[in-house]
Amino acid sequence: MPVCGPKLSLCGLILSVWGIIQLSLMGIFYYIHSVALAEDLPGLEEGFATSEEFYAHVNRGYNQNAYNCWIAACLYLVTLVVSGHQFWANSRSSLSV
Repeated sequence: MPVCGPKLSLCGLILSVWGIIQLSLMGIFYYIHSVALAEDLPGLEEGFATSEEFYAHVNRGYNQNAYNCWIAACLYLVTLVVSGHQFWANSRSSLSV
């Protein structure tokens, strides 16, 4: 049973694929501690007593952002499945009518 139309389901498919690709790559770059993404780490403006404390905080921030990106990519995977089902249901209903 189609809930949304064929154009909306196709748009959902395209956006989901793009979101999965982008967030997966961002997660990989956070996981390998890309310096270009250091500005997006939380809590770097606070003072640190030692360099070990700073590095531990940065490593924790990189890992947390990587996991957040991968979780969001998984949510886009769910959206891809739902949009794909809707696209299939719309194409199937147009063939039977």
